[in-house]
Amino acid sequence: MRYYLIAGEASGDLHGSKLVEALRQRDPDAVIRAWGGDLMRAAGAEVVKHYRELAFMGFVEVVMNLRTILGNIKRCQEDIEAFNPDRLVLIDYPGFNLRIAKWARPRGLDVTYYISPQIWAWHTSRVYQVKANVDRMLVILPFERDFYAKYGVEATFVGHPLLDVVAEIEPTGERKHVAILPGSRRQEISRSLPVMLAAAARLPEHTYVVAGAPGQDREVYDALIAAAPCPPKLKFVSSDTYGVLSGAHSAMVTSGTATLETALFGVPQVVCYRGNPLNYWLARRLVAKRIKYISLVNLVMDAPVVPELIQADFNETLLTETLQKTIAGPERDRQLKDLERLRVRLGEGGAASRAATAIIEN
Repeated sequence: MRYYLIAGEASGDLHGSKLVEALRQRDPDAVIRAWGGDLMRAAGAEVVKHYRELAFMGFVEVVMNLRTILGNIKRCQEDIEAFNPDRLVLIDYPGFNLRIAKWARPRGLDVTYYISPQIWAWHTSRVYQVKANVDRMLVILPFERDFYAKYGVEATFVGHPLLDVVAEIEPTGERKHVAILPGSRRQEISRSLPVMLAAAARLPEHTYVVAGAPGQDREVYDALIAAAPCPPKLKFVSSDTYGVLSGAHSAMVTSGTATLETALFGVPQVVCYRGNPLNYWLARRLVAKRIKYISLVNLVMDAPVVPELIQADFNETLLTETLQKTIAGPERDRQLKDLERLRVRLGEGGAASRAATAIIEN
């Protein structure tokens, strides 16, 4: 069969690559075209648009780049029509992919959504778009199935794909450093990294490793490191976040998929977030009544497993204090126990395999 996949971020590229591999295993004659990244290309998809050209973060940034975004949507639609896939597979990235789903439905395309957008937090009304325009919803968080059921949408829980990704990483043995994960987009890196470095400088006895995101130039980090107070033992590693986490004993992490990745490596962490003030104000109005936490770890567990420093609370003083508790002491011990419970709650591995089977057979 012919498959067209759309992923618009680094995490979507990762999970999309595992799905490409699983599709090709079950359908050796598969022809796969995609919007994605280097990992999907390496897995065997023909990537025609890289996610680096698609990532815009927050309300303000989206509005400022609206013409580019709409142009990308049109080009994607034209490419899908020309390719004429048997299966259209949308991977997270809701602002873009839900528009594609709405366009695809009247054209009779078979639409799968793999990795649900977080509509249980943002724009709950979007569930009706899913109900109207998606043939199969494949979810990776256990509570998402119940959320969709409330609206009459049958969603299949396939397990979390990170379980398989983390299982493939060889352990490094001794955990020697504090990992610094400032995000994957330039805007969030610029907001997070200086504060994280300043906190690290206040605890100079530890070794710190900054995990550079795939697709971000080294110069972005070098400029921020040069301008900030830094600890004496600081390293930079590009495009190997899992390698950094496998050798970490604790971490500072910008809110996003990385919080769950860090947790699955069994690394206690402090979750950090600082956004554009207008974005944050709008976000609180939209989601404050529906969700209590911003990190996926706490959302899955429905409890404050990892500390969250948000907006004004994300400052070097509070971060230093919280990180110290995460490095050693009863707070660290509690986190380690809760992270074991998290892994159990996320289910078994094999998410991509189950997703591929559902896409091909159902």
